[in-house]
Amino acid sequence: MQLTVLGCSGSAPGPDRPTSGYLVEAAGIRIALELGGGVFGPLQQRCDPFELDAVLLSHLHLDHCADFSALTTYLRAHPAPPASFDRLRVLAPSHAPSRLAAAHAASEEELDALRLADTFDFVPLEEGRFTVGPVSIEVAPMRHICEAYAFRISHEGASLVFTGDTVPCPELVALARGADLLLADAAWREQAGRANYLHMSGRETSVVATEAGVRRLVLTHVLPWSDRDGVLADAVEAFTGPVSLAEPGATYVV
Repeated sequence: MQLTVLGCSGSAPGPDRPTSGYLVEAAGIRIALELGGGVFGPLQQRCDPFELDAVLLSHLHLDHCADFSALTTYLRAHPAPPASFDRLRVLAPSHAPSRLAAAHAASEEELDALRLADTFDFVPLEEGRFTVGPVSIEVAPMRHICEAYAFRISHEGASLVFTGDTVPCPELVALARGADLLLADAAWREQAGRANYLHMSGRETSVVATEAGVRRLVLTHVLPWSDRDGVLADAVEAFTGPVSLAEPGATYVV
């Protein structure tokens, strides 16, 4: 598998970093993992949006799904869609159809009539396992301030785990057990004084990675006003495996 970082800033874009968005490729399958603000452009640099096989949305905060509206416009308004294009599969929280359609409806009446079902095949997420072609996707609920999930994406024995937004929890450790790469929410240096059920710090991600026995840790979702070098230093101090900060355009072979 190959993981490409399209965007990695948390909560809001940074001056040179879109918010959360990644492209996962394996055996000819292309999966967009999150579509935060600013990532649809970098996505088009790497593949034709009509060639996506699925979209995964961990939750529906805008820094993870804002550019779904750009994808929607592209697929619905393109003057020459491929004859082979039917509907794009979207694995997302249960309220995704109405929430995402609201970006394109000018009134309540229009929203009632618009569910984007002609363009997307929405599959509500729940704990369990899904497949996209030969790629396996295991889903586990996380602890955030809204309905949110983490994903374990596997193919031919290789696995990467994306935490989405969460605080440390047993469900995440279990999902990440033995993973080759953990792409982890590391918003800031310290959790102290902040509301529960938001994000992890760099140190907390490294503790999860150590408990789960993952091979490599990549820190993402660092807030644009956070100390990126400090977040990295905290994680390196507590995890003995390779650790790096996600950067737009970076690729990882899993």
